[in-house]
Parts: sequence; C-alpha cells; structure tokens
Amino acid sequence: MSGDEWVVAAPHPALRPIVVRYLGYARHEAAPALHRGLPSRHVTLAISLVDPMRVVGAPGSGRPPTRPQGVLGGMHTSPALIAQQGHLCGVHVELHPLGLRALFGCSSAELSEQVIDLADLGSRFAALPPRLAATPDWRGRFTVLDEVLLERFTGATDLAPELAFAWRRMLATGGTIRVAQLAGEIGWSRRHLGEVFRREVGLSPKQAARVLRFERAGNLLRRGTRMNLADLAAVCGYSDQSHLTNEWRALAGCSPGTWIAEELPFLQYDTGTPAAGS
Repeated sequence: MSGDEWVVAAPHPALRPIVVRYLGYARHEAAPALHRGLPSRHVTLAISLVDPMRVVGAPGSGRPPTRPQGVLGGMHTSPALIAQQGHLCGVHVELHPLGLRALFGCSSAELSEQVIDLADLGSRFAALPPRLAATPDWRGRFTVLDEVLLERFTGATDLAPELAFAWRRMLATGGTIRVAQLAGEIGWSRRHLGEVFRREVGLSPKQAARVLRFERAGNLLRRGTRMNLADLAAVCGYSDQSHLTNEWRALAGCSPGTWIAEELPFLQYDTGTPAAGS
C-alpha cells in the first residue's frame, strides 16, 4: 500500500466544550526517524493503532512511559520525542486545556509537562487502542472515541468566566497580548490572574503566550507561507529573528531550519475542518 492518509473529524456535539477534533493518520512511506511532538494550545490524547510508541524523550523531568500504546500529554514547553520506523497509523485527540476535569477528573495543571500512559487512566482507556485497531475504518474509530469519551464526560466545567475570557483573548492574539493588559481587561490583578491561570492550566500566562506564538509560527510554516524568518518573527510577535530562533530551540529542541529540513516535508497542514463524511 502506498500514500498517506489524513482524516479530520469533529467530535460528538456534547463533547465539544472539551474535545476540539479527532485526527486519524496512516503513513506508508518513509518517515523521519525522530518525531518531535511540539508544544501547542492543546492537551493531546495520542494512540498508536500498530506498534507501541517509543517515547525517547518526554517534557519535564519525569521519565517517559515505556513503550505505551497510547498517551495523554499535558501542555508543555519542550518537545516530546518519539522514535519512528516502518508503518505508522494512529489517532490524535486534541483537547481544550480548560475544564479538563469534566473528562479525566484532573486539571490540565496536573498533566502539565507530563506524558502519561493511557493504561494508567483506567480499564476503559487501556482497552481503547486494541478496540480502535480492530475497527476497520475511520468513521467507526471516531464513533468509538465518541462512545468512550461520552461515558467519561460529566459536562460540568465549573470555570471562572474571567479565566475563559482571558484564554480566548490569548488565542485570538496569538499570544501577543501583554499579561498586564489582559489582567486589566478582566478586572483582576496580574498576580491573581497568574495564580488562577497556573492552577488550572499548569503554565503561567507568560509561558502559555510563548507556546501560542511558537504554535502560530509553526502553523505558518506548515501552510507554506512564503516569508523569511525575520518577517515570520515580526508577524508572530518576536522582537527579531534571533529571538524566534532562540525560542524555537527552547520549545522544539532544534533550530527552525533543522525542523523545516527534517520534519516539515512529512507534515500535512489542515484548516481544522472535518473531512466530508467523517
């Protein structure tokens, strides 16, 4: 079999306060030996439908799981390193970091800078990878995900509206809004915003803003946007190209040039719109 598959689907409507989308993929051609799971705005549930994952480097200081079939990764400020070889096939579930207790019984803060083996989340999640692998098509796999996640979803997020507003503003500005301005807009002190934000998300507002600027730069590169790194830095809120490069090394573990050469040719950018019929 040749060629790659990439399928995007929306979750069940009841899950959408927490679940952003499902991504199914299959790669039958050569892939880079090392994949960098980059920091982003999402908490990510990742499941391999073939061989177990080889997590060779995890964010934070903790040891990565040993050959997991699936993982739950919190928001992070350094890359998760995955060794790859042969045929790849799996599912990613992108999750909002706010209100995660309604699905997993823990906050995003408790998952921050961690990669957790799916088997440690209970028998239903431990049984999910083989169940998905035994399902013959993407539509059926996404239906299984809906079923399992709906069983866990309580529907109660219990978030301060000021925090939800602050997060939306950070997303809308690509992480370029100043924390002091954001605190003023919601009527909180900068200190109080930092405390509440870190308690729920696990990162400080400043750290989250770094991740959002980095994510925006990566998305523009995936789209094939034609601009040099100096212009990219200016568009994404960096002081100059050197600032962009230093941040990329810190958050991706390599320079922008290395990532572009090693991984960008193997990545597919999508608009976030679910595939027809998925």
